[in-house]
Amino acid sequence: MAATGTVSDRAARAAPPRGRLAQGGTRVTLLRLAIIAMVLITWEALAYSGLLYRDVVPRLEVIAAALWTLLIAPDTWRHLGVTGYEIAVGLLIGGVSGLLVGLLLGANRALARAYEAYLYYLGPTPKIIFFPVMIMWFGVGFGSKIAMAAISCFFPIALSTASGMRQIDKVLIRVGKSFRLNAWQMTTKIYLPAMRAPVVNGIRLGLGVALIGALLAETRLSSQGVGYLIIQAYSVFDMPRMYAMLIILFVFAIGANALITKLGGLHRS
Repeated sequence: MAATGTVSDRAARAAPPRGRLAQGGTRVTLLRLAIIAMVLITWEALAYSGLLYRDVVPRLEVIAAALWTLLIAPDTWRHLGVTGYEIAVGLLIGGVSGLLVGLLLGANRALARAYEAYLYYLGPTPKIIFFPVMIMWFGVGFGSKIAMAAISCFFPIALSTASGMRQIDKVLIRVGKSFRLNAWQMTTKIYLPAMRAPVVNGIRLGLGVALIGALLAETRLSSQGVGYLIIQAYSVFDMPRMYAMLIILFVFAIGANALITKLGGLHRS
């Protein structure tokens, strides 16, 4: 009992005080708010300065009015749903494919030496160059946009998974083999729990590039989706509407990122 109490006392002294953690979280929140306020003030000052053409940098109240108009329009939510569907399906396809490839490359050194270099070479390549091929394969509808999202998110997820596999403690792998776990059991009981952080971070990166891939495809050839609305507003030089759509897209991306982080069990202050 005395030994247990001593260990508990040492752990309590080593842990940072709750008040200090709360104070640190408050500072981070205030810093974030200060950055947002600085950006808004700078934007408004630039709008009033006349340095740029007035419609290029509209006042915040004009953008807010355009944003409200979009939010109360049912058509906006339909287009947002289209883009969300394309990204979700593309992330599912590309994510599962990237996870499987990453597991194979991380577990097999010969495969990694032979093929991983191709992932590093093709990963930074702008995926929009594949869009004509995607159109020929999947048509001009949802298929080509989903394919663009899938091929965009595949690379960061595969590379993150392969890197995470190499960081797994060898003791865990030996324990799994000592219990004679099969490949499926090793993956679900050992590999994935041990490399949760790299996989979740890879999915978060994949979400960002999947969003870019789907939007680029929508701006090129589409009659629906957020990308279509943005390029339509730009083509008629409706800058407040375009900026309002970008704000909606920004909030959508933040929400999706936060959801992935929460589902993955990674909490950030």
